[in-house]
Amino acid sequence: MKNIYSKIEPEKLLHIVFRSSDLDSVEYRKDIIPEDNFLQLGIIKANEGKKYRAHKHIFKDGQESVIAQESWFVVSGRVKVFFYDVNEQIIEEIILQKGDISVTLHGGHNYEILEDNTIVYEYKTGPYEGQKMDKEFIDD
Repeated sequence: MKNIYSKIEPEKLLHIVFRSSDLDSVEYRKDIIPEDNFLQLGIIKANEGKKYRAHKHIFKDGQESVIAQESWFVVSGRVKVFFYDVNEQIIEEIILQKGDISVTLHGGHNYEILEDNTIVYEYKTGPYEGQKMDKEFIDD
């Protein structure tokens, strides 16, 4: 797993990449995103017959401002990800392959599909209120 921190604000975690090869180090559960973030992602490895206690999720008190956070899971193909720091400068480029996950908590990102028939699952916080309320574009 790779955590990418801001060069401008070194304590600020911006992006996370979880590779399919990182699954080897997961025994049962691995929380990928620190618990103080709005977006949460955990990886669970379990065998047949594993049961969990029944539960339901409840509404939580919200904050006045919430940033959209996003995760991509590559099902098949390859994707080049450009990660941006808080000052809109590229700080890293990574190629994601089948089974890899990227998470953007802060900062910007851009994606380039590298293979035909690439399939990606995208997870974002919501609600989605349209592009103008969700994002600002970074000039390349």
